[in-house]
Amino acid sequence: MHSIFARRTAWDLTTNRYTQALEAHRAAGKELLDLTASNPTVVGLRYDEEPLLKALASRDALRYEPQPKGLLCARAAVARYYAERGVTLSTDDLMLTTSTSEGYSFVFRLLCDPGDALLVPAPSYPLFDFLADIQDVKLFPYELVYDHAWQIDFPSLQAAMQQAKLTEARCPAVLVVHPNNPTGSYVKAHEREQLNDLCRENGMAIIADEVFLDYSISGQTAPSFANNQPALTFTLSGLSKISALPQMKVAWIAISGPPALQREALSRLEVIADTYLSMNAPVQFAVPVMLEQRHSIQAQLLERVRQNLAQLDAQLAAQPPCRRLELEGGWYAVLRVPAIVSDEELAIALLQQSGVLVQPGHFYGFTDNGHLIASLITPPETFAQGIRLTLEQVAAL
Repeated sequence: MHSIFARRTAWDLTTNRYTQALEAHRAAGKELLDLTASNPTVVGLRYDEEPLLKALASRDALRYEPQPKGLLCARAAVARYYAERGVTLSTDDLMLTTSTSEGYSFVFRLLCDPGDALLVPAPSYPLFDFLADIQDVKLFPYELVYDHAWQIDFPSLQAAMQQAKLTEARCPAVLVVHPNNPTGSYVKAHEREQLNDLCRENGMAIIADEVFLDYSISGQTAPSFANNQPALTFTLSGLSKISALPQMKVAWIAISGPPALQREALSRLEVIADTYLSMNAPVQFAVPVMLEQRHSIQAQLLERVRQNLAQLDAQLAAQPPCRRLELEGGWYAVLRVPAIVSDEELAIALLQQSGVLVQPGHFYGFTDNGHLIASLITPPETFAQGIRLTLEQVAAL
């Protein structure tokens, strides 16, 4: 008998050992030092509430004005954000979505027929697997390799392309995360040039995820893909990270590249967006104010990240077997620890014996053991105590 459900959603939904251990820890009412914080609204930031609440109460939102690309006032605010970064964009080159996940959905639908392939970096964020499944797309990973710093392994990228061709799958795009989550590595200028050459030669597009773009550890402005011209490029970002407002559900796609391809992409995307109807008006009218909030919020988050990074380095200096991998941006640190047991076993042991919650590297596609992921936006006291207990337990092993 055939299942009533689609094969694309036939995921293994069995609770894994890590989640079981976490649920048991919480059920027992034990103290938890959570070093996995990803929600910026619950880590003690100071939001300027009054302007935000006032902006959400705009009377203009009482009138329905369907615009597939998003309201002009909101897109103009996004264009100003890029202008402040030295990137000139027309409001016509921008399309608002309710999340970067929806943005991915639109772009995957634009580029891919069922069974087509996309090239994705590894390690990287695990959400891509589910997004691809839902859109009937196959993922072929290419490696980011570490040698004092992270870099794209272009032979691995070429091999992934060849592997996709062997399955007779069309491969219309390569995905980059800039900076990567969790490695914190930006795409370098020479890598961008190589990506553009590869895409031009093979009739491919670039999908660039830039949600953490503003969080450069050095404070230097990182270049954006939003005005990339040599190859058709879809740059995704949003307020979830830029203004630390994930609950507001505002994201966008910036479309750039050769003019003829850009025009056709925009026309097709507009039909897709129109089919799903416009995103909610109150939030769109508030976008200018919410983007303005980024200046205060980003300053707080970067201060937090740098403080925790300094604390981590100070503790690691006394623990030679452990180190952190270099990062350039974002909110996460990758710890390299002795691979005595699997990452999952170590993370579970830390939780059960020390009450410290970190994420094992395999969650992000690390193929070898010895990697733990810690959030740098964790409140500093929790972070310092959690790292101390983590390093003590690793040393005891």
